[in-house]
Amino acid sequence: MGPIDYVVIEFPGNRMTGEGIPLLLDLVDRSVIRILDLAFIRKDTDGTVTAVAVEDMDAMGAREFAVFQGAASGLLDRDDLNEAANAIEPGNSAGLIVYENTWAAPLARAWRRGGAQMVASGRIPVQALLAAAESGA
Repeated sequence: MGPIDYVVIEFPGNRMTGEGIPLLLDLVDRSVIRILDLAFIRKDTDGTVTAVAVEDMDAMGAREFAVFQGAASGLLDRDDLNEAANAIEPGNSAGLIVYENTWAAPLARAWRRGGAQMVASGRIPVQALLAAAESGA
């Protein structure tokens, strides 16, 4: 199995357009990633957090996201949804995606066969990369 990551994507004003869906599906089709969990939440202006099912979205959203209906490994629970809600502004929605980096599995197996082991990993936030590029570093 490859490394497992998650992302929380905020949709201002609850506008989930589905514009990135073809690109996400392409990653899945090419076996770059495997979607383990996909969930949607809405954070009302009073801070109330609600899970949003694909079938409860408007017609456009339901059509765009229907391909992911049932993507649930059990890794995400109510606490995870609440934690994700802390990262978004009231009045907005978010999609949570838990995915396996399937591209890395063969590489990890080869390293293990050679006796190597991963001892650390991390991620550099995009904002840090953009700031470094802008400063000329």
